Amino acid sequence: MKTKNLKIAAVLVMAVTFMSFTALIEKNVDVTESTVNWKGYKVTGEHEGTIKLKEGTLMFDGESLVGGNFVMDMTSINTTDLEGEYKGKLDGHLKSADFFGVEKHPTANLKITNVEGNNGKYNVKADLTIKNITQPVEFTMYTKENSASAFVKIDRTKFDIKYGSSSFFDDLKDKAIYDEFDLNVNLKF
Repeated sequence: MKTKNLKIAAVLVMAVTFMSFTALIEKNVDVTESTVNWKGYKVTGEHEGTIKLKEGTLMFDGESLVGGNFVMDMTSINTTDLEGEYKGKLDGHLKSADFFGVEKHPTANLKITNVEGNNGKYNVKADLTIKNITQPVEFTMYTKENSASAFVKIDRTKFDIKYGSSSFFDDLKDKAIYDEFDLNVNLKF
């Protein structure tokens, strides 16, 4: 009798275990059709541009977003609101050790660690790695059909990017650059 009950219990545990496993679907992001636009702010204005994705995936459980991982090509930082000499100078400065140090850190990574929500609107927690420094970030991501979008605000000083920050340097006046910058992400998969 005892053995029979143990066998029944074991079969029930196995059945529940098998039913709880669902097929996760990994969707590769089309890096040529996806966009990452940045915008940085300073006392006297703002600048904007693009960063190319090197690779990316989103994980779904059925129709629900459950995870993802992205690699950004930091060598592709491009300013879109300037032309000529000024564009070249800003692009070079953003790639230098003062900012993203792309020679030593050619990529940045974002790994989704937690997702809450449904019906195409998700509160996402992720680990963002820039310059080999990993910090948590939170944002809202929207999914619809074969696309996803997010607006992410990032404090650059948490990644040891302090150039022109009034949080670290006094007397910058109108040369100060705000600590936070924005990423507007539109993904196709």
